[in-house]
Amino acid sequence: MPHVSRRALLAAAAPLALPRALRAQSGVFDCDVAIVGAGAAGLAAAHELRALNRSFILLEARGRIGGRCFTDTSLGAPFDAGAVYIHWAERNPWRDIARTLGVAAVDSETITAPSRFYDNGAPSAGRGGRAGFRAVSQLLDTDVAPVPDVSIAERLSVLPDGQGGGTAIARMALGDEPENISALDYARLWSGDDLVVPSGYGDLVTRYGGGIDVRLNTPVSAIDTSGAGVALTTAAGTLRARAAIVTVPVGVLKGGSIRFTPALPAETQAGLDGLGMGALTKVGLKFNGARFGLAPGTDLWDRLGPRASFDFECWSYDRDIVIAYFGGDHARDIIRRGEAEAVNIVLEDFARMVGPDARQAFARGVLHGWAADPWSMGCYSHALPGHADARAKLTQPIAEKLFFAGEATGGEGFGGAMTAGGAWLAGREAAREAARM
Repeated sequence: MPHVSRRALLAAAAPLALPRALRAQSGVFDCDVAIVGAGAAGLAAAHELRALNRSFILLEARGRIGGRCFTDTSLGAPFDAGAVYIHWAERNPWRDIARTLGVAAVDSETITAPSRFYDNGAPSAGRGGRAGFRAVSQLLDTDVAPVPDVSIAERLSVLPDGQGGGTAIARMALGDEPENISALDYARLWSGDDLVVPSGYGDLVTRYGGGIDVRLNTPVSAIDTSGAGVALTTAAGTLRARAAIVTVPVGVLKGGSIRFTPALPAETQAGLDGLGMGALTKVGLKFNGARFGLAPGTDLWDRLGPRASFDFECWSYDRDIVIAYFGGDHARDIIRRGEAEAVNIVLEDFARMVGPDARQAFARGVLHGWAADPWSMGCYSHALPGHADARAKLTQPIAEKLFFAGEATGGEGFGGAMTAGGAWLAGREAAREAARM
């Protein structure tokens, strides 16, 4: 068979392709790009597409924008139920966005007070914990090259107290157990100064998306790339776009909430299979003015056992709210018990440390368990041991018209992964790729 050039093949097919092109010009495509998910990545993609003069439609399953960046005001004062820190602020885009919008962002160190350590509610010196943290950080935060793609637990097994310190860091910083997290994936993460937003990181993200038209309460149940462009099935009908950017969390994709036709390529599916989702959880406790002798910004760390702990952040920004952080399997167990019991468990432990007056001054509480949220299915992503290449697999475009972007794929070398800053970078890059395609 003689060789046929791609140009000759396209010329021969032109008579067949022409009607489809005419239909597209007549309105078969509702927009150039459909964006699924109005979190940090989706909003960044929308802003970039608008700057590139591309039409887009932004679909969001929730009744609000921001995704896992959410500032809760249900306790009478704002607190961030999701993302809190503008990490690696020296190059994080949210620092400049905050400046542009006139939103204050301050050094996280300026709002902290000395920590207090406890073991099952009883005061503890915490010296061993601090030493353990330093040793763990020194080993994990080395250059990427010599770090093997093994679990954090295995990586730290050479340290006398490596398991204890590693468990605490994995659970509180990454939201999961150390045996579930790739040490190499962790080592790639960028470091730098941390800023916090007194008015709320979630509020900042919401303000950033204020000028974007978003179709709320519109989850996408199916995405079909088999024909011209991309067809997206929603409860409001089918949307057709030339390309699509999917920014929903990895947990939602792994849970099968969106059906893909044809099925995702093996490489993309391998990327999803190689990523896990943490379960970092927060319970907000509102009190009626009593402070129990604790200065604003004080942290109370209570070690309940080798695999369970609470970190209580008290009165940040001088507000009458205590926020309890906990993660990993400990958090998953508490989330399963429901909000009322979760609040009671957390309040009981807080009262053991500060005294019974805490119960008298307690007003109400709220649970934010991202691992049980159907539109998140986890707090943020991490590579499983042996799968440090998973993020790269997820970034590959499908059929030159379907792109995945979010905290799981953010930042050069994935150094911005697991952060809203990384999600923004990933969303912008996906928009640029979609526009080029």
